[in-house]
Amino acid sequence: MKSVLKQKHPLPDPRLQQVMEKYAVSVTDEMTDLMDTDNAQDPVARQYLPSVEELTVTPEENADPIGDEAHAPVKGIVHRYPDRVLLKPVHVCAVYCRFCFRREKVGPGSEMLSDAELETALDYIRGNKEIWEVILTGGDPFVLSPRRLTDLMRKLNAIAHIKVIRFHTRVPAANPTRVNDDLAAALSSEKAVFVVVHCNHAREVTPLMKEAVGKLTRAGIPVLSQSVLLRGVNDTAEALDALFRALVEIRVKPYYLHHPDLAPGTSHFRLSIDDGRKIVRQLRGNLSGIAQPQYVLDIPGGFGKVPADDAWIAKENAASSESYRVTDYLGEKHVYPPQTDPFKE
Repeated sequence: MKSVLKQKHPLPDPRLQQVMEKYAVSVTDEMTDLMDTDNAQDPVARQYLPSVEELTVTPEENADPIGDEAHAPVKGIVHRYPDRVLLKPVHVCAVYCRFCFRREKVGPGSEMLSDAELETALDYIRGNKEIWEVILTGGDPFVLSPRRLTDLMRKLNAIAHIKVIRFHTRVPAANPTRVNDDLAAALSSEKAVFVVVHCNHAREVTPLMKEAVGKLTRAGIPVLSQSVLLRGVNDTAEALDALFRALVEIRVKPYYLHHPDLAPGTSHFRLSIDDGRKIVRQLRGNLSGIAQPQYVLDIPGGFGKVPADDAWIAKENAASSESYRVTDYLGEKHVYPPQTDPFKE
């Protein structure tokens, strides 16, 4: 990795050091080469390079904005929905997004699960037969070696009630040469395996990413995408149209467009839900349905993910564009953004 902060982005403001001490910073060569670091509003640089704006924390922001901790029965497991769990074997990433909802938990020095902890997490999955799908996240599971991935897949393959294994990763976009034949082979399974790649701007869809995705699809692994709607990165219909077309053209199906989570120091990335809806509506009719993801909100406090449309999210006050009443998948109602920290009630 290039030392982009030293070579191309000297610290013009000493407060940036505070940001770098609080939140992890790492940028791959591939992403560095895509940046115009002389432009403070460059949509690629904005995702990865620290900003003094990150020092501003608003009252509704939370160190655990989607409630992982409230649904963690054992270390490395998040069990929010009955039929699926998150398995987090590692807490480091190839790159660190400035808007990450786990930014308080990941970074250099963060630990992998030990062998004993991983076995405990797997025992939890083995003992809960209603679990149908395991979603590997973190951190980024693709930073694991093919040998470790092979061993992990072997253990998951041996659990009869697990039918689907999903990987969430930035690597095919941010560090595509890591996706080699050995990694693709490590994901081999008689079960259904899916890879969901995180990508937010059309410039990130490079020939190297296309090659990485090709190794996965040729191995029989469907590839989907998830993106985050980010102010200054992709907050126009034109930017999203270009992104989703670029993804489909390399055989990646856009899956989710996330409304930004209430992570600390990320308010400069967030639009209102109304603004997000307006942008997404402009895609309808102008972009093929296979290129359109579902626009979703993860309800703060661990209440799950819902579509960001009127059936699930209604104005709390007609005079306000910032307060909403959100219905979760169990029919419970929540105010968004929350008026208090949901873990202090």
